[in-house]
This record gives sequence, C-alpha cells and structure tokens, in this order.
Amino acid sequence: MEEGLGVTTLSVIYASVIISSMFLPPVLIKKFGCKWTITFSMCCYITFSLGNFYASWFTLIPTAIILGLGAAPLWSAESTYLTTSGNIYAKKTGKLGKDVINQYFGIFYLIFQSSGVWGNLISSLVFQQDPPKGEITKEHLLLCGANDCMTTSTATNSTKRPGNDLIYTLLGIYTGSGILAVLLIAVFLDQIPNDSEENEEEKNIPVWSRFLATFQHLKDKRQCLLIPLTMYSGFEQGFISSDYTKSYVTCALGIHNVGFVMICFSGATSLCSLIFGKLSQYTGRKVLYAIGSTIHLSCMIFLLLWKPHPSQKIVFFFLAAFWGMGDAVFQTQNNTIYGVLFVKNKEAAFANYRLWESLGFVIAFGYSTFLCVYIKLYIVISVLILSVVFYGTVEVLEHIKPPETSVSEEKESRVEEMDTQTKM
Repeated sequence: MEEGLGVTTLSVIYASVIISSMFLPPVLIKKFGCKWTITFSMCCYITFSLGNFYASWFTLIPTAIILGLGAAPLWSAESTYLTTSGNIYAKKTGKLGKDVINQYFGIFYLIFQSSGVWGNLISSLVFQQDPPKGEITKEHLLLCGANDCMTTSTATNSTKRPGNDLIYTLLGIYTGSGILAVLLIAVFLDQIPNDSEENEEEKNIPVWSRFLATFQHLKDKRQCLLIPLTMYSGFEQGFISSDYTKSYVTCALGIHNVGFVMICFSGATSLCSLIFGKLSQYTGRKVLYAIGSTIHLSCMIFLLLWKPHPSQKIVFFFLAAFWGMGDAVFQTQNNTIYGVLFVKNKEAAFANYRLWESLGFVIAFGYSTFLCVYIKLYIVISVLILSVVFYGTVEVLEHIKPPETSVSEEKESRVEEMDTQTKM
C-alpha cells in the first residue's frame, strides 16, 4: 500500500461521515424508513471492500467517501429503529422505556462487537499462514509504547505486509459476509410503519428544514453539553484501534498478534455491553459512566508508565479487555442517553451523535502520524475529564427540571408510542 494511504483513507471516511451526518439521516429515514435506509447504507460498505482489492488512491479515496456518506444514515437508522422498537415493547409490557432501550442497545452491541471477535479471528488465522520471521531487538523496544514519537522508522520483520494472496482471501471473506448481511436485512427485517408513514403536519415540513434538522437540534443545550462525551467515544476508539495496536502490540509483539489482542477487546466489549445494558435498570446510567471512566483513566495512566516487552504478553491482552469493558459503557450508554433525552427528535439526535463521534475519530487519526503517544494519551485523558464534567451538568439539569415538564414530555412520548402501536 502506498505511503500514508491508510491513515488518509480513514480520515476521509470520518470526514465524509461528518458531512453525511449534517444533512442525510433525517431526510433518508423519513423518506425510506429505517429498514431500507439500513439496507442501502450497508451497500456503501461493500463498495469499500471491493475497492480494497486494488488498494490505490484512485480506488480507496472514492470508496471511502461512499462509505462515509452511508455510515451516518446507517447508524442513525439503526439507533432510531432500536429506540422506537424499545418504546413500543415498553408500552406493551408496561415497563419503563429507558430500561427497555438500554437492554436493546446492550443486545445490539453484544452482537455488533462480537463481529470484532470473528473478524479478527478470521484475519489472524488467514495471516498466520505467513508468520513474520526474526526477533525484535532491545533498541527497537525502546521506541515502543508511550515513547513512540513516529520520528524513527520501526519497520521490522514484525511489521511485514502479508502476501497478496492472503489479503485477497481475507477481502473475499469480508465482501461475501457483507453481501449476505444486506440480503438478510432486506428479506427478514420488519419495517416499522411509523418510520415510513407521516402525519399531515410532518408532510408539510419543507425538505430544506429536514436537511438542517441536525443543526437545529443544537439549540437544545443538553445536546451541546453532550458533545465532549460523544467526541470522547471517537477519541478512545481511535486510540485503541490505531495507536495501541501500532505502538504497543505491533511494535513489541508483531503485527501477527494484533488480531488476537483485538479479539480480547471486542469480546470484552461484546459481553459487557449485554451486562451493562441489563445492569443499568438497577444502577442507573450515572454509576455505569463512573465505572467506564474509571476503567479508561486507569488504563491510560498505566499505558503512560508501562514499558511494553514481549515477555509480558498477557498484559497486552488484559489491557485490551479492560479497555473493552470501558468502551462497552460508552457505546451502550451514549446511545441510550440520546434515545431517552431526545425522544421527539430521534433522527436529528442520532445524526448529531454520529457527527460528533466521527469528529473525534477524524481528530484522533489526524494527529496520529506526528504526535508522540504520551501526548495523545494526555489529550484523551483531558477529553475524558471534560466529558465527565459536562455530562454531570446534563444530569443536574435533568434533576432540577420542573416536574410538570417531565410529565408533559412523558405524556407526549406515550402518545407517540400509542400512535405507533395503532399503526402496527
């Protein structure tokens, strides 16, 4: 692959997600409904897989733009589908909507994050057919971890690129899986009538207003206060997927171990998503956010002080697992808090979620090639602390909100659920 193409492609993807988040999700979801928005958007991912068969600037950059444009509507539609379904089921069973939504997102992220387990397992098994040869020197290890400043070449046999035949095998598996997923969604996923049917008032809303719905949602101060927390999700995922795998795992253990380490991350995220989704109805989201923040802060302090070495191989796996536990909190609870606080503007709210999370990714990938790892860790720690402070402000605002306002919003939410139930 050409120098710099990988990082540039990732940056283009998330930059496209930002642009897409600004305009497309509310319009596409209202026009086609959640089911078909998900189906069409998933096809954008397949084009990127195809572009990787001949990785160049002329294939990856255009397909990265297509993927990014489809990503925001996909995630917004999925989140809207889960929130709406959760409210409908809560109405049927007499449960609290926020508890059901929490469980739904927990189950969803259990399945979604398990894809990281299977995907990394497949890639690791494929690439193990051509393992790198040679040992990592002591001089090389001195440049690993927080000391990695991207100024010295760290290319060794441990970072050797696999052969084309193995890469094509892997891409064929991923592309086939994507096509199968699209077919399953198109055939078996139920459409929610409320997503495709509009009342008279909604029909009269001009298209330009829907395009601007994402920006108009920023008038809600709670949304503005949630921006750092949402961006932190992008920062922390960008760090674990890029800097941890490169400056710690690849540098000290070799590229052939990256997949196995990330299996621990995905597995922990997957299982904890289900656990936290269920646990939230007993503890509330504040306790879970405290747990997730503490875990991530502890991991980052350890990474600042730790000198990675091949003899400590188990530590690499444990760190990935602990980071995954914290990630599970932010993935499930971030989606849930958006679904619970912004019931009346779900599409615009989740579009904002994808917008600000993607901005976090773009910034993280943007500085990944020239900042030292310890500086990146300080940045992520700072964003985490800012997120906690602003999130706490949101909880205070919710706590002091006049009771009559809460009752009114609850009634409006119940009316919306009853209308949906009637149409079904």
